[in-house]
Amino acid sequence: MREFVVEADGGSRGNPGPAGYGAVVSDAATGETLAEAAEYIGVATNNVAEYRGLLAGLRAARELDPDARVRVRMDSKLVVEQMSGRWKIKHPAMKPLAAEAATVFPPDRVTYEWIPRERNTHADRLANEAMDAGARGEAWSPADSRADLDTPPAAPAVPVPEGPPGDTAAGAARVREAPAPAGSAAASGEPESERGPAAEGAAATGGAGTARGRGIEDASGEGTVVEQGAGAQGSAVDRPVTDTSARDAAAGLGGAAPADADRRAAQAVATPSSGWAPADMGAPATFVLLRHGETPLTPQKRFSGSGGSDPSLSDIGREQAEKVAAALARRGTVQAVVASPLARTRETARIVAARLGLDVAVEDGLRETDFGAWEGLTFGEVRERYPDDLDAWLASPDAQPTGGGESFAATAARVAEARDKLVAEYRGRTVLLVTHVTPIKTLIRLALGAPPEALFRMELSAASLSAVAYYADGNASVRLFNDTSHLR
Repeated sequence: MREFVVEADGGSRGNPGPAGYGAVVSDAATGETLAEAAEYIGVATNNVAEYRGLLAGLRAARELDPDARVRVRMDSKLVVEQMSGRWKIKHPAMKPLAAEAATVFPPDRVTYEWIPRERNTHADRLANEAMDAGARGEAWSPADSRADLDTPPAAPAVPVPEGPPGDTAAGAARVREAPAPAGSAAASGEPESERGPAAEGAAATGGAGTARGRGIEDASGEGTVVEQGAGAQGSAVDRPVTDTSARDAAAGLGGAAPADADRRAAQAVATPSSGWAPADMGAPATFVLLRHGETPLTPQKRFSGSGGSDPSLSDIGREQAEKVAAALARRGTVQAVVASPLARTRETARIVAARLGLDVAVEDGLRETDFGAWEGLTFGEVRERYPDDLDAWLASPDAQPTGGGESFAATAARVAEARDKLVAEYRGRTVLLVTHVTPIKTLIRLALGAPPEALFRMELSAASLSAVAYYADGNASVRLFNDTSHLR
């Protein structure tokens, strides 16, 4: 089942006053922006505009896939709490909008999450574009929108540690707490804060901008208190850190396309729901990791590495590859395909690449571990024949399988070297890597900074999809693991 992220916002210049909303739909797995919506709605309150944005975002998501799951993210605590059923809705203008929003998708397929305002900038800019267009007597046009491109990244809050992409020291140090300023709605627990027009021309460091109204609605939705602040400043963090990633670089934007794609891709890092913010991640290489389809050995759970019979796909495995190809074709974000040199991965890659209209490159570093004398045996057979070697292998990443096979430590070094090579080659692009159980688990483990024994604590199905984004500053973000929804 597909999963979307809907980010929505609304504003009123006067509260009530000239109002508009903005909404963004993105793919939860890849971060790709799939749809944008914005509209000037005339005179309304901030909260009504926010509900209109929510409704537009849900409708846009339904048009993309009525069977999808949806994660709604808004900086309106009022809307989030009311739609989650924790606060009552008493305002007569909001009741019908909330009721309609609740029917777009079945309630069990929609979740609501509050995010700080600085993480909802894309939707906020769309709402302000709509209000600006309304002030000119025009309708908002997606062709003229700059909301995504004009959302610059935030400057790093602390020095950036160096290190290869995905390694523990670099990756773990990338995430750090960014508490809300004292007195802000997030810090004080205020149920809601509103915004008026964007502070155009204000420097991010605090230049004077357009005065904006700030309304606070109580938890019941009854009445609005308006506080008018003069000389409001521009936001110090003008970049969303939710799931919005690069559209294809060949999007018809001429020479600016790679930079624009890089900027969107850099926004795609997934972060915890509140209280955290990433540094400037740069332009990532996004690896969509596909385990090959079934071979005759797969259902028998036999060791099948790079030192054995090198089996081809079974009929079931080829059918799985076709389903993966169809799913990735619908998503439309893969720009290159790279495969392990083994037969089962090359065959899987050819099936997918043919559907996507791409060629297949081969990377030797993505091959499966060589399991030595264990090739073709079940775990039980290895336990019976080589119990001491198996115990040593399970206890240490440096231990080799019987007969001079490859240790997990050696596999990790090889996979990390291939990873770094591919990150440099495909920076800013989305690449499908068709490989095996151990390389995929190793990439996930390194990205998370998990210990070697984590390899034994992951389940990875045939023809499953995982995803990791690698950034130029050393950060890695795991965004999907063992997804098999396309096979159902």
